[in-house]
Amino acid sequence: MIVKTRAVILRETKYRDQSKICLLYTREFGKMSVIVKGARNPKNRLSSLFSPGNVVDIVLYKRDGRDIQLVSDGNLVLSPMVPASDLERFAILYRIIDLLKQTTDGDEKNIPLFTLLATTLEQLYRPHTDFRQLYAWFLLRFVSLLGFQPSLRKCLFSGEEIASAITTMKLSELYFVMNPGGLALPAAAGSGFGKKRLIPVRIALLLNTLASSCLPAVGAIVSEAGDIDTVCELLQEYCALHLDHYRSRRNLAIVSQIVQN
Repeated sequence: MIVKTRAVILRETKYRDQSKICLLYTREFGKMSVIVKGARNPKNRLSSLFSPGNVVDIVLYKRDGRDIQLVSDGNLVLSPMVPASDLERFAILYRIIDLLKQTTDGDEKNIPLFTLLATTLEQLYRPHTDFRQLYAWFLLRFVSLLGFQPSLRKCLFSGEEIASAITTMKLSELYFVMNPGGLALPAAAGSGFGKKRLIPVRIALLLNTLASSCLPAVGAIVSEAGDIDTVCELLQEYCALHLDHYRSRRNLAIVSQIVQN
């Protein structure tokens, strides 16, 4: 069956003399492996398309039950090399790609996740983008799509509105609780609530701003020096914890299906 789909290249591997086997995340079919015959031959029109981070429109000869599908044609949509390569851009790109490889299974179509990925890469490849700010924005939405959206507007335990509590209580710090996940007022976050980090109010407000932004445009979100780095570290720790839960939950689902069958 001949099918078309948009895809992001997650990994490329040399195969035989001139071909490649690539891992893709596709809009229509989730994560999948493909072979691109002759892709390492400079004279082949497809030779420059299948590099990690590229967004491509591809045509496949897809056969159910086959582990590796055959690519017959493709066109480049986006590349991290355009308008110019950038080491920081590539560092963020490979962090995003690694998250996709860790958390997605083959044949699991997830259009919201693909849309988030494609939108993020489109912004990442534009000039003058704040790469780390975009990465923090991506992490918030990524972990939320997996079912672990942190509570940022209301105290995780008391339910009080964070913004009004900051004003009335004249707070300078809040807790970010790793599990179940979200902001908590100091008086509400007791010692028995697991791992948590005390953060300045401005970091909590920055988290809220990122969460409410459709996409962080250049210069739209202003923060103090180092604050985005703090947010990225916080969200990476949060994602690492909950991705472990996600994998465990997924493994339990698989075991449950096996037991039922």
